[in-house]
Amino acid sequence: MKTKLLKITLQISVFLLATSSMAQGFQPDIQYYRYNDKRGLNVFETSKKDTVTFDGFKVRVGGDFAMQFQGLNQSNSTDSLVELGTDFNLPNANLNLDVQIYDGLTMHLRTYLSSRHHEEAWVKGGHFKVDKLDFIKPGFAAEIMDKVTIIIGLDEINYGDAHFRRSDNARAIFNPFVGNYLMDSFTTEAFGEVNFQMNGFIGVLGISNGKLNQNVVVNDNSDNQASFYGKLGFDRQMGEDLRVRLTGSWYTNNGISTGFYLYGGDRAGTRYYQVMQSLEEASTRSGSDFDGRFNPRFLQLTAIQINPFIKYKGLEFFGIYERIGNGDDMGDGSFTQVAGELIYRFGGKEQLYFGSRYNTIEGEMTETASTSEISRLNFVGGWYLTNNIMAKLEYVRQEYSGDGWTGSKYNGGEFDGFVFEAVISF
Repeated sequence: MKTKLLKITLQISVFLLATSSMAQGFQPDIQYYRYNDKRGLNVFETSKKDTVTFDGFKVRVGGDFAMQFQGLNQSNSTDSLVELGTDFNLPNANLNLDVQIYDGLTMHLRTYLSSRHHEEAWVKGGHFKVDKLDFIKPGFAAEIMDKVTIIIGLDEINYGDAHFRRSDNARAIFNPFVGNYLMDSFTTEAFGEVNFQMNGFIGVLGISNGKLNQNVVVNDNSDNQASFYGKLGFDRQMGEDLRVRLTGSWYTNNGISTGFYLYGGDRAGTRYYQVMQSLEEASTRSGSDFDGRFNPRFLQLTAIQINPFIKYKGLEFFGIYERIGNGDDMGDGSFTQVAGELIYRFGGKEQLYFGSRYNTIEGEMTETASTSEISRLNFVGGWYLTNNIMAKLEYVRQEYSGDGWTGSKYNGGEFDGFVFEAVISF
């Protein structure tokens, strides 16, 4: 397997080098924009620095392509899981449109052209961003808008900092690893939010309708409530070599038919294919595209997430402490997620890196239920061949423990092995 994996890795690397010029075409500059290549690495909220002069309507057409070569093994206590082979996964592809509509007004739209969960084209979402109010009157409320950004749309909401570093289907160029987190806090909902930035301080206040799948039908099971979320923190460059960021986020919804998508809003599917799929699921084609991560699906969800980020020269740390709970009427369950990743970037342009991540969750579905635990360990090495092309090789090991898994396919479950991923983004 190791010889085959090395051969495939070299073949893909040569192919990507040969096609790198395709991603280096001329693209118009967009105001207040996070570049969809290595230049966007470690960018969170878009800056309020007005570095691009508005000179008319512009359309920036971009895309992402990601392909994995997976070699994983898995088992559980009853030997009821499918055997995983070593081969390529279905490649992922995105189409991105970023439009400069007017001075300080931009629009973003992302379409999943191919993903694990939706092999057909599927609109992920989009939003309208206001960084200036000059469309009302030149200089209107300029002192306020120098610090404020207004975002409205149906797209991912700004809860936590992990969603800025995760793989969004084929846009995997910002993720140093192949997989996302065990509890993957990412959802696309109809929302509106206000971001405030001043002297390194950050504030976010938002509201969404709490729905991943939009509809207006009301029935006996409907208890639609709005979701409220926010963020407070700071992000400062402490001299030439040191950057420190610390944020705390919250999300809450008291309805029982909305608000439970926070960890299940990714239509792309998990990054590790067919893991924890049982033989019965394989024979009936009833397996989930989301196994390998965890979604408690609490109906009255309250969540907090704390994220430290520290970068000193080439050494980089990102962490998660997250606590989620269900309502008292729903059984009062709760889970805690802890994650830490340490990355060292080196080379003349920090184009090479290696690192590790440890991620755990632990909790109970109800106050009286048994405890369920999941742990994941990753080691990775990566290379940005150009700003638009990267390759990474990851080792992953994931284990399920605790009496909460008794009687399920996860009891005594584990998987481990290597995954190679190649990414192009522009």
